Amino acid sequence: MPGVDRATEDVLGSVGPRLRALRRARGIALADLAGVTGVSESTLSRLESGQRKATLELLLPLARTYGVPLDDLVGAPRTGDPRIHPRPIHRFGMIFIPLSRPPGGTHAFKMIIPARPEPLAPDPRTHEGSEWLYVLTGRLRLLLGERDLTLAAGEAAEFDTSLPHWLGSADGGLVELLVLFGPQGTRAHLRTPPARPPGGDGRG
Repeated sequence: MPGVDRATEDVLGSVGPRLRALRRARGIALADLAGVTGVSESTLSRLESGQRKATLELLLPLARTYGVPLDDLVGAPRTGDPRIHPRPIHRFGMIFIPLSRPPGGTHAFKMIIPARPEPLAPDPRTHEGSEWLYVLTGRLRLLLGERDLTLAAGEAAEFDTSLPHWLGSADGGLVELLVLFGPQGTRAHLRTPPARPPGGDGRG
């Protein structure tokens, strides 16, 4: 049926932008993605640009790598269930647990940096977007450009991910944090109480 064929073409045509948005949201280079999935870098590039049609053979390794259902890659209609069923992603010696449905918009993750005898060596990276994080447990080391910061539980940070940055444990212990990432530069702002007047004790 012509209507079905056109609908199928529309779905396949939307796969490329979804894949590009998802890869950029995860901060993965095409070369690295090719190494993990076994799909050539040129094929991945053509797939994202729409020059190569999506097939099950190409989408399955991508879905496994990103830890998302195939439905998310092709934009299948929601079933009406608002619950998120996270699948942990292991990368760079850390664990990422998606807390929102990709792609597009702001992505939420729980990030776990496992305890180890010796902290990982810093490996700063850059990518598009902005990031907001909140430390739940442990002591986080944040390298941001020329700055070397340590954040304790209860502290938050926000930064532009076009700056070289790296997250790790400050002392080799377990670190857990919440991360909000905006692939198009969407920024999350932390609300703070109004400053008290000079000399005031905050009482009425």
